[in-house]
Amino acid sequence: MSQYYVALLRGINVGRAKRVAMADLRLMVEGLGYTDVRSLLNSGNVVFRAEGTSAPEAAAAIEEALVLRLGVAARVFVLDSEELAAIVAANPLLDVADNHARLMVFLLGDPAQRERLAALAEQDWGCEQLALGERAAYVWCPDGILDSAPAAALGKQLGDGTTSRNWNTLMKLHAMCAEG
Repeated sequence: MSQYYVALLRGINVGRAKRVAMADLRLMVEGLGYTDVRSLLNSGNVVFRAEGTSAPEAAAAIEEALVLRLGVAARVFVLDSEELAAIVAANPLLDVADNHARLMVFLLGDPAQRERLAALAEQDWGCEQLALGERAAYVWCPDGILDSAPAAALGKQLGDGTTSRNWNTLMKLHAMCAEG
């Protein structure tokens, strides 16, 4: 039985580098044998159905195809719909964040990253907040992500080992998985 996956491409269509048309991305993902391929926004968010593959296998296949077919190197994070649902359900900052465009979710690629972030989660960030979940770090940036100290600290600590999306985008991807 097939299930839905979400692929999040890091750094796609930010500035002039790593430009990828979403139509080309959808065709590339379909070319890998995945079905019901849909993209969201212009920032490398793809929902697709797959059978007989794991999230890490799909991430590796998409990363390789990006380079070979589209000439773009980018880190790809893939979550199955259950993993995405768990990240959504675990968000502890929903009571605080009154603007979901400024509530960021940073995906953690492996458990060791979570351990490295423990000290950051314990810091006092003033009006901003940082909380750790199993597979994600949640950051409330009331003054915007560009001016956010905890977001900058996460980025510095994790480098290309993470990608982030705002809560609105994550909820749209979650809904796309649920729509079927």
